[in-house]
Amino acid sequence: MAGLQLTVVTAERALLDEGDIEFISAPGSRGRLGILPQHTPLLTTLEAGDLYYRRGGEEFHFAVSGGFMEIAENHVIILADTAERAEEIDEAAAEEARQRAAEMLRRKDELTAEELLRAETSLRKAATRLKVARYRRKRSGPPRPPGPAQQ
Repeated sequence: MAGLQLTVVTAERALLDEGDIEFISAPGSRGRLGILPQHTPLLTTLEAGDLYYRRGGEEFHFAVSGGFMEIAENHVIILADTAERAEEIDEAAAEEARQRAAEMLRRKDELTAEELLRAETSLRKAATRLKVARYRRKRSGPPRPPGPAQQ
């Protein structure tokens, strides 16, 4: 069975165009979507969340903040509002952004509807970036001491 072709782009840049993808998991607007080769054609919106794919048994993660996904003939195209590879995310900056948004939401009675929506969106985006960055850190783990064969 042939793998999937995955293309991930934003308005600013193309992030990925890769083939032989075994599985894709995306944050659909109506829940998480799992895509395997031979998936039925689909066009859907995406929510902020962790987008990941598996190739060669290894997982690769992105933080996306919404957008669209199209599936046709084993080609999955992600048109993301914003997207970052896990290794591109500055965890400290994401945590600062999360704290700023949370602080703003604590004063929600003082905010206009537009400001409230912006703060909620910022909080979701920062939380997603943190989740993806922490997942990558957890998977890579702390440096291991050399084993007997490496000494």
